[in-house]
Amino acid sequence: MTQQTHPPTPSGTAPATPALVRPDLGRLPAVTAALADRAEEHDRDATFPYEGIEAVHRAGLLTATVGSRSGGAGGGLADTTRILGALGAGDPAVALVTAMTLFTHAAQARAPHWPAEVYAELLAESAVRPALVNSLRVEPDLGSPVRGGLPATVARRRDDHWEVSGRKIFSTGAEALRWMLVWARTDEEEVRTGAFLVRADTPGLTVDPTWNHLGLRASRSDDVLLDAVQVPLGHVAGLTRPGADGGRDAVAGAWNSLGLTALYLGVARTAREWLTGFLHERVPSALGAPLASLQRFQSAVGEIEIALNGAERLVGALAEAVDAGEPGAAEQAPGAKVIGTRAAIGAVEQAVALIGNAALSRHNPLQRHLRDVLCSRIHTPQDDSVLLAAGQSALLRTRP
Repeated sequence: MTQQTHPPTPSGTAPATPALVRPDLGRLPAVTAALADRAEEHDRDATFPYEGIEAVHRAGLLTATVGSRSGGAGGGLADTTRILGALGAGDPAVALVTAMTLFTHAAQARAPHWPAEVYAELLAESAVRPALVNSLRVEPDLGSPVRGGLPATVARRRDDHWEVSGRKIFSTGAEALRWMLVWARTDEEEVRTGAFLVRADTPGLTVDPTWNHLGLRASRSDDVLLDAVQVPLGHVAGLTRPGADGGRDAVAGAWNSLGLTALYLGVARTAREWLTGFLHERVPSALGAPLASLQRFQSAVGEIEIALNGAERLVGALAEAVDAGEPGAAEQAPGAKVIGTRAAIGAVEQAVALIGNAALSRHNPLQRHLRDVLCSRIHTPQDDSVLLAAGQSALLRTRP
C-alpha cells in the first residue's frame, strides 16, 4: 500500500493527520470468512497472519476504539466484544493481536497518557497501514506481573534518553508490532516503574523466535530482547513509584476480561458449527441416517448451544453496562470471564467427546479449536485469582 502524502501546512500549524478508516461492523462476516480461509495454514506452520491483519485494517476494525477527540469512531467495549467474537471465530491469533491494539487505543481514549506527538505518529501510520501495539510485561523470572514483583527490565537514565535492557516473553505478535509498551523499572535511588514506548525498529531490539505453543501458534508470541535500547526521555507512560498508582484499573480489567472472553466464545461457536455440520453429514451404515437424527446428539448440541448463548448474553450485557458506567459492572467482568471461558472450553471439549477419533484428527479443525480455546485459561485474570477474590468478598459481606 502506497503511503499517502500531504501538502505542506502553514507555519505554526500541525501537519494534517490522514483520516482513519471508519470501522464497518457490517463487514464482520466477510472478515471472519477471510481469516478462516488461512487459519489452518498459519496454525500448522506457526506463521504470522499478515494478510489477516491487513483485512482487519481495511475494514477499519483495528482502530475502532480510537477516541473521537483523536479523530476515531470511539468504539466502546460492546462493539469491541462483537468485533473480537467475530475475529475469534475466523482466526483467534488475528483476534488476539487485534485485541491488544484495540485495548491500547481504548485506554488512551479514556485517559490520555501517551505523549501527544507519539500518539499522533501512531495514528498517522494507522491511517495508511496496520500499526500494531502491545504491552510487554511478562518476564522469565517474574511470571504474571499482576501477582506482584518488580520487572527485571531496567531503564537507565542518560543525558537525553533512557537506555532500556531486558527480556520480555509471551510478547503477542512480536514480529509484527510497530510500537511496544515495555514495562520496566528505573535505576533511580527511588525506583519507579512505567511503560517505555519503544518503536520496533529501534536499534538494540530483537525478536527471538521462541514461540512453539500448543495453541494460538500463529500469534507468534515470541521473546523480545532489549539491549541498551534508547528511548527519548518523554516517551514514557505512567512512570510512578510501585504501588503509587492506586491499584488496578477496574475498567481496563473489564476490557481485557470481556474482550478476550468474547474472542474464545467465537472459537467455541466455530467449533459448534463444525460439529453440527459433521453430525448432518455422518451417516453410519448401521444406522442408515445422519447422527443428527439421534436424540443423544441433539441433546448434547442443545447443551452446548444453551451454554454458549448464555455466556455470550452475559458478556454482551456486561460490556454494555461498562460502557454506560453502571456502578459495579466493571468489577463483575472477571467473574464473567470465568463463566464465559469455562463455557467455551466445555463446549469444545464436549464436541470432541461426541465425535471421538475424528475430532482429534489433524484433517479436521476441531482439534485446532480445542488447542486454541484452552489458551483462554492463561490470560489475566486467571480463575484462581478471580474465585479467591469473589469468595473473600462474599465472606466479608456476610461476616457477623
